[in-house]
Amino acid sequence: MNLAIGSMFFIFGLVIGSFLNVCIYRIPINKSVVYPPSSCPSCGNRIKWYDNIPVISYILLGGKCRYCKTKISFIYPSIELLTAILTVAIYIKFGLTYQTIAFLVFTYALIVGSFIDLKYYIIPDRISLGLIVVGLSLSYFLPVGIKGSFIGAISGFVILYATAVLGQLLFKKEAMGGGDIKLLSGIGAFIGLKGVLFTLFFSSFLGSIIGILLIIFGKKDLTSKLPFGPYLSLAAICYLFFGNWLIKVLYGV
Repeated sequence: MNLAIGSMFFIFGLVIGSFLNVCIYRIPINKSVVYPPSSCPSCGNRIKWYDNIPVISYILLGGKCRYCKTKISFIYPSIELLTAILTVAIYIKFGLTYQTIAFLVFTYALIVGSFIDLKYYIIPDRISLGLIVVGLSLSYFLPVGIKGSFIGAISGFVILYATAVLGQLLFKKEAMGGGDIKLLSGIGAFIGLKGVLFTLFFSSFLGSIIGILLIIFGKKDLTSKLPFGPYLSLAAICYLFFGNWLIKVLYGV
């Protein structure tokens, strides 16, 4: 890795992470993500540019608003750092290519969708449907190619839709949200059928383990609703970096 270019990608990721925080906060409440400028949700004061430097401003302000001293959630700098780390990781894996641009868009959308789902139990259509459109549009530049992208998008939708219908019949209640179905279709548009199958299996495994642990520690019960989008997103990103290697290790193919 070229250290100078890697550093630029890291700084770029921090800046994008700050913007993703805005998207996560504003999209669910139907506010523009570009106007008005950011302000403190508690006191309403506009945040100055020097108080909006990713991570650094949070540290210098001691995690509090400059004006009303209300505590700022640690989730904000965490998302900025997560975005920066994944941005550099994608650059390292794919280099200065069109694939890097495509998978950065993919990853950023998954971050936004996941954190919105964690808080509101929804995945906005502009995220899930946007992934489908962008994935298919950029399919020429993706490793799966145009055909693989279309197959991935269709299979992601059909497989999870069939799972939702079967779950509805067996358990007499909604087993899978429409946002999850469209999200997996969007994921398939970027990583193809093999990626869809890996994502569905690994996300189900992760969700089951974490769900069991939450029940054991009294955080949830058997009737509690759990967002599935973050597990789909995490599994998809794992496939992006390690999927082919894991499949070879597990199945020898």
